[in-house]
Amino acid sequence: MEDNGPIKVLMVKPGLDAHWRGILAVSHALRDAGMEVIYGGNQTYEGIAQIAVDEGVNVIGLSILAPGYRRLVDHTLAALKAADVTDALIIVGGIMLKEDIPALEAAGVDKVFPADSSLDDIVAYVQEHAPGAMALG
Repeated sequence: MEDNGPIKVLMVKPGLDAHWRGILAVSHALRDAGMEVIYGGNQTYEGIAQIAVDEGVNVIGLSILAPGYRRLVDHTLAALKAADVTDALIIVGGIMLKEDIPALEAAGVDKVFPADSSLDDIVAYVQEHAPGAMALG
């Protein structure tokens, strides 16, 4: 993989979920591993896609917890596709039913990290799978 600088990660929460500790912990772990992290907070589906385009991110991390998270992820993936964001690594983390993980991955999510995932595992996965950049540091 060509070294084009640090991996650029967009961390967002689709919808209005107010839980923030998990997304901040993951954002800090990715930043501490040498990645450039853009924290988008709560966003609409179209807002997520627009930030991804404007910032040219390699990775999009979605934090989910709200009821109906499968719908939130599906709508976010549709907005990303409509904006022609097709080469970013899509990861999802949060509190979800374990039996929903295969459906999320079948919908187009590259990797799902349940709430009990280790920060080291998340960082390692992103470093290994992010397209177009290498982590520095």
